[in-house]
Amino acid sequence: YVAYPLDLFEEGSVTNLFTSIVGNVFGFKALRALRLEDLRIPPSYVKTFQGPPHGIQVERDKLNKYGRSLLGCTIKPKLGLSAKNYGRAVYECLRGGLDFTKDDENVNSQPFMRWRDRFLFVAEALYKAQAETGEIKGHYLNATAGNCDEMIKRAQCAKELGVPIVMHDYLTGGFTANTSLAYYCRDNSLLLHIHRAMHAVIDRQKIHGMHFRVLAKALRLSGGDHLHSGTVVGKLEGEREVTLGFVDIMRDDFIEKDRSRGVYFTQDWVSLPGTIPVASGGIHVWHMPALVDIFGDDACLQFGGGTLGHPWGNAPGAAANRIACEVCIQARNEGRSLAAEGNQII
Repeated sequence: YVAYPLDLFEEGSVTNLFTSIVGNVFGFKALRALRLEDLRIPPSYVKTFQGPPHGIQVERDKLNKYGRSLLGCTIKPKLGLSAKNYGRAVYECLRGGLDFTKDDENVNSQPFMRWRDRFLFVAEALYKAQAETGEIKGHYLNATAGNCDEMIKRAQCAKELGVPIVMHDYLTGGFTANTSLAYYCRDNSLLLHIHRAMHAVIDRQKIHGMHFRVLAKALRLSGGDHLHSGTVVGKLEGEREVTLGFVDIMRDDFIEKDRSRGVYFTQDWVSLPGTIPVASGGIHVWHMPALVDIFGDDACLQFGGGTLGHPWGNAPGAAANRIACEVCIQARNEGRSLAAEGNQII
């Protein structure tokens, strides 16, 4: 274990925190490898951060959605659609019963679909789906840009269009940019969805780098209402107990030390708002019982190809996910075992 005096760190700056604890030391030629598994952030330092713009309960209140997991869909193909066809896919998925649709992490402002065109067609799709379903809908408009001024301009456009949530790639975009966007989102009543693109470059090697639980703690400090956390059952790497360990780090106010789940330190978040874990990556409707069993209600289950790959189309794919989720929630509430009876339930 290594401990540092708090006076060495600037208040409210994840950038300075990481520069100090994982800066030059990882490049020392005397070291063959170095790994940061976890860190404890003292409550007095946690209090210097804003954290997530809104948190789990405020998000549910804004969306008027309770008692079940939130459901999302990443629009596919991730690149190549025109803005109009992209908006049509968004409408079909939301009309079918999903709560959210999502820009993929590398959808920014390419020649085939400039960001402003996408924002306008997506906003039209949101309003149409809301009018037809009577439910509040959202789409994670990716505000990630080449500079912070452009990023804030895109978030401002989303706000003016009435879209309730924007998105940021926090590792490729950087912690300073992420914290700036989180402050903007809190001040302007926008939810903030965080994608973790590039995390595996940092956390996948077992002997060097840092574990994702450290990146998750850093994101909760920097600010994000949603964060991709792996699925346990999908296409991306993730062990069940370890994944649930850092999911609790994202959601709970106080986490006890539990080495079996990879939680090496007790962490007190002193009422810092929680972040909703997002299960996304290679999941489909038959994974629903396991996902509901593993993640519970305070999670966002996101199906990309698992929605858009439905043989009957996008809207039926969305409806299948919504029905499967509600059936699993009902069965769980009646005392049935999703792990043992999942396939029979749906």
